[in-house]
Amino acid sequence: MKRFVGSIFALVFCFVFSALVFAQNDTMRTTTAITYPLDQTIEVPLTGTTRLPRLKGTAKVRRQGRRGTRVELNIDNLPRAYELGSVYTTFVLWAISPDGHVDNLGEIKRSGSGLIDSKIDVTTPLQTFALIMTAEPHFLVHAPSRMVVMENLAPNRIKDAQLETSRIQYIGNTSDYFRDTRVPQIAATDFRDIPVALLGARQALNLARYAGADRDAPNELRAAEADLQQAESALRMRQSDREIDILARQAISSGAKAEDMALARKIARERREDLERRDLAVRTAERSADTANQEITRLQAELNNERHARDLAEKDALNANEKLRDARTEVARLREEIQTVRSDAEDSKVKLARLEGEKQAEDSRRTSEKRAADERVAAENLKQSLSRFFTVKDTNRGMTLVLAESLWLNPRSSKLAPASAAKLDQIGALLANNPDYQIAIESFTDNKGDATALEELTQDRARVLSERFTAAGVDVTRIQANGLGANNPVAPNTTIASRAKNRRTEITVTPPSQ
Repeated sequence: MKRFVGSIFALVFCFVFSALVFAQNDTMRTTTAITYPLDQTIEVPLTGTTRLPRLKGTAKVRRQGRRGTRVELNIDNLPRAYELGSVYTTFVLWAISPDGHVDNLGEIKRSGSGLIDSKIDVTTPLQTFALIMTAEPHFLVHAPSRMVVMENLAPNRIKDAQLETSRIQYIGNTSDYFRDTRVPQIAATDFRDIPVALLGARQALNLARYAGADRDAPNELRAAEADLQQAESALRMRQSDREIDILARQAISSGAKAEDMALARKIARERREDLERRDLAVRTAERSADTANQEITRLQAELNNERHARDLAEKDALNANEKLRDARTEVARLREEIQTVRSDAEDSKVKLARLEGEKQAEDSRRTSEKRAADERVAAENLKQSLSRFFTVKDTNRGMTLVLAESLWLNPRSSKLAPASAAKLDQIGALLANNPDYQIAIESFTDNKGDATALEELTQDRARVLSERFTAAGVDVTRIQANGLGANNPVAPNTTIASRAKNRRTEITVTPPSQ
């Protein structure tokens, strides 16, 4: 039997995935890339990775010359994509060549809890490639995520074919979008009630905004938002699933375009900024060169004057031999003076550079002193403002505002007294108007009662104050709220008065210089 025109080569890919908060730890695995022979149908088994170990599938691959390589994929027991993480809405099939080129072959569609299509029939221009399937936020992504759920194995039986392997490293999409805790999550009810394509459209716009489309591609982002609104309106008006799917996919396309334009324009903008920085450096160098040229011109003028004086002395020497000696002496003197002038000029340059350095150091010192003085004035003003409400004391961490126990309804309550709301709002406004300070909220109580309950009480009180200040305009990233229970008493818990002192809440405001 004649051998196949093309040989089949198995190339081992090592996929290295980063650990995601919603997935198991990644492990290094291998998959097989195959060089498919011309006009031969190869049946390739696919198996689930450690993400979905029960997943099974089969691909029939046929290389058709210039028309590319046709892939018919059939998958059994495909779960919902969001089970792997709430940023995922669908599955995408990929072909990956040994040189790292990736080809998005298409989407494996699902909707809600029902399976629409577990088959896909596509064509790729690649001849040597591995097949993998990943969970993705939408179907128009350009690179596979690290959430690989299925990969191909080597064919079980290949007649008259040579099998070779080599190790190749592969890393998926490295975008921080999949790990950023600020990325909006998709609720489980959305997966049940909203078409997958519409969820993908929402994620496409989230990806565009994450890429900076608000700044670098605003027109494309507005167009994508308009397309998404049409799809959302179609869902609310209960139009047909096909019409909703068409509008949602148009929104995905617009969102992907906005993301691509934002990334491209960001690169171009950064390149322009780099060129501007280089131009500024060139202009600075040119100004320095102009200053040096002016100095050279001045010295050249002095040298010309010296030469003119020497010429006059030589003419006088021709008329009177007796003046020759004096003329030569004069010339020597002038030459010495020129050398002295040159030396003085160099000394002047050194002195000028030293004076400029001293001036810059003095200016820097004055600026630092002024900044420190301004910070002290601002801190004193803040301290005086806070002292209008409660006691303020200085500590090694900054200034500490000690809130009275009357702030709460009773000694074991985390609810604010009605009269304390106005004071807290004013304190919150003061803290919001001083954005450079870090805020530490620490709540304490006495030791009467269960230690766990006391710690929960102080933690709830610290949380209530943090939320109150956040509502007043304080950036939540500036606040650190801790409930410390009966720890750090300021007095022995032996008398009613002492326990009252220990039931306190301290707000420590730390200046930026500490």
